[in-house]
Amino acid sequence: MTTNDHEVAAALATQAGELLLRVRVEYADADAKERKSAGDMRSHDFLMQALAAERLGDAVLSEEGADDPIRLTSERVWIVDPLDGTREFSELGREDWAVHVALWQAGELVAGAVALPAQGVTLATPDVAPPPPAPAAPRIVVSRTRPPEVALAVREALGGTLVEMGSAGAKVASVVLGIADVYVHAGGQYEWDSAAPVAVARAAGLFTSRIDGSPLRYNQPDVLLPDLIVCRPELADAVLAVTTAR
Repeated sequence: MTTNDHEVAAALATQAGELLLRVRVEYADADAKERKSAGDMRSHDFLMQALAAERLGDAVLSEEGADDPIRLTSERVWIVDPLDGTREFSELGREDWAVHVALWQAGELVAGAVALPAQGVTLATPDVAPPPPAPAAPRIVVSRTRPPEVALAVREALGGTLVEMGSAGAKVASVVLGIADVYVHAGGQYEWDSAAPVAVARAAGLFTSRIDGSPLRYNQPDVLLPDLIVCRPELADAVLAVTTAR
């Protein structure tokens, strides 16, 4: 049994990702809806079984599982998204989808991993390298289908450029890896969408908050967490000047 929570998060996110790659092959000739459903449920089942084996007694909040209220009185809660970016996963050849595994303990995110299976990459706490130096014009990563107005306002105010991408995990990873510099989201996410990415971003020294500048809080009674900022720390004030003025 693995004893380190960081190692558990990294191993399970990676293994779930490897499972999803196999599902993609198995369902290559199926329709997209069937491929999405198989990926969601197989990854969820794997993570639930693995966490029960590795961390028996810990609570789990998963996008694909029932929300057990026992988590609200638990000291340790794993927050997982078995497949973040189902649309991208269903489109064979796309790489911007992820698996999220995070651990919340006593009010804080204490471990997390974001696997990008199609890219062969897993970013995991506690040691995440900071991004390389930024270009002169900040790159704002947004949804390829529905970029929020606040992100477009940040792009305009900072004189930046847009980078289109799929899942939330892939977007945060792009800031960690230096592919983008700012991720601003508003309009609908849940705790499992951002818990592991935020844990990884913080380990890399990035700034994280809600768009009003308040802290991101997890394991809340209402799991809706609709907005966030993840960016290079030197850009935080400029980003907040835009998001808090709206």
